[in-house]
Amino acid sequence: MFSIAYRILGSVSEAEDAVQETWLRFEASPTEPRSVRAYLSAAVTRVAIDVLRSARVRREEYVGPWFPEPLLADPYEDPARSAELADSVSMAALLLLERLSPLERAVFVLREVFDFGFPEVASAVGRSEAACRQLAVRARRHMAAGRPRFEADREEREELASRFFDALREGDVVALRDLLAADVSMVGDGGGKAPQLSRAVVGDRNVAGLLASVFPRMIRIDVTLERHELNGRPGAIVRDRDGRVLHTLALDILDGRIQTIRSVINPDKLGHLGPVADAWAVDREVRRPRPPGA
Repeated sequence: MFSIAYRILGSVSEAEDAVQETWLRFEASPTEPRSVRAYLSAAVTRVAIDVLRSARVRREEYVGPWFPEPLLADPYEDPARSAELADSVSMAALLLLERLSPLERAVFVLREVFDFGFPEVASAVGRSEAACRQLAVRARRHMAAGRPRFEADREEREELASRFFDALREGDVVALRDLLAADVSMVGDGGGKAPQLSRAVVGDRNVAGLLASVFPRMIRIDVTLERHELNGRPGAIVRDRDGRVLHTLALDILDGRIQTIRSVINPDKLGHLGPVADAWAVDREVRRPRPPGA
């Protein structure tokens, strides 16, 4: 239920709430459904669609870029489709799903990701099978148009990410530029509640220069980089000296280079990862001039 709701909503907290509401409805139901799986999947989908419709208004008024809440691990496992499932929960895929209508998004998630039959999909979203087939076609078309031509395999992604985070800790501009695509972009989601970039930083020279100037200063005040897979892709949780979550970094790697670096620093989106740091205080400390000889 959580895996369905998260892909529809892009929010850990909202997905957890949707699951809880669905389970309460199930426990309060006077009759036992013929298929518990079908009932719960349909119910959580309907709850998630309602939440998404109301959330869209908030997202339109959101300060700066909106990113999904970072996800450490997807509880739904299917070894035969592990790569496909990981792709469907990546930040790039979830941002593509944002372009779809709530119904298109729900149909795509149920049909293309979880392989539900159209009768089950139709029951879940309250539309006819014919309508769901049309929704699925439109959703697939939108998703295919935005997907990259080629994506690195897992081993290649991990090797490149390891080199990236080593260069980041060392502030090695040359090594960073060698790993970045020429048109790489770095974007942050602070939601107006934490220090964030005023706009996307674009280009390997600009991104490498910014990273190499900022991260060594952060490390000098005992900020740490903790490698994690985020949304099925290489990333890291950045923590302050007390181990509190400052922000996350997630990497999109294509054609042997890092194409996009996404940082989630909005404290409202980090609480599920642990205690959250005061990003404003860390930012002030990083910017504070160092005394001579320090």
